[in-house]
Amino acid sequence: MRRAEFKRKTSETDIWIQMNLDGEGEARIHTGIGFFDHMLHLMCRHGFLDMELKCVGDLDVDNHHTVEDIGICIGQALKAAVGDKKGMTRYATVFTPMDEALSMISLDFGGRSYLYFDVPFEREYVGNLETELFEEFFRALVNHSGMTLHIELQRGKNAHHIAESIFKGFGRAVHQATAIQDRIKGVLSTKGSLE
Repeated sequence: MRRAEFKRKTSETDIWIQMNLDGEGEARIHTGIGFFDHMLHLMCRHGFLDMELKCVGDLDVDNHHTVEDIGICIGQALKAAVGDKKGMTRYATVFTPMDEALSMISLDFGGRSYLYFDVPFEREYVGNLETELFEEFFRALVNHSGMTLHIELQRGKNAHHIAESIFKGFGRAVHQATAIQDRIKGVLSTKGSLE
């Protein structure tokens, strides 16, 4: 089983995370931000990730530190859980519909951190979360996981549906990219390394 546990404590947040890549999609998550909890549950369920996450953040300031630092921790947990990446599929591209919304997620666990994020939101908030923080979450995750990630909204108007499509799609893409294939000997790279 590919698992990771990570703790991060700063003057702004105190976070503990435990992750199992080869799980059943069970999640116990408390970030203090209701809508964010909902999105992370969706990510885990559709990505078959078992994850426990507890965060105490400075929400009296705003949501930014909590969302960004959770991105850091999930990124580091993913990087640790994939381990040496031997036999791993590495790439995935998924399209995920949610009513009128359709997103494209494409990722590569190749060791190079890069985020392309093209998701225009028409609302400043969805639930109790600023929509601009979705990009901050994924940027922090990418920078600490060694992942290349492209997130693009194909169409959509409802902010809740757009966010759901993205988080479900990201979970699905992680599941597909981290799948182990018997035909892959070592790592899927002509360089022989995915660092």
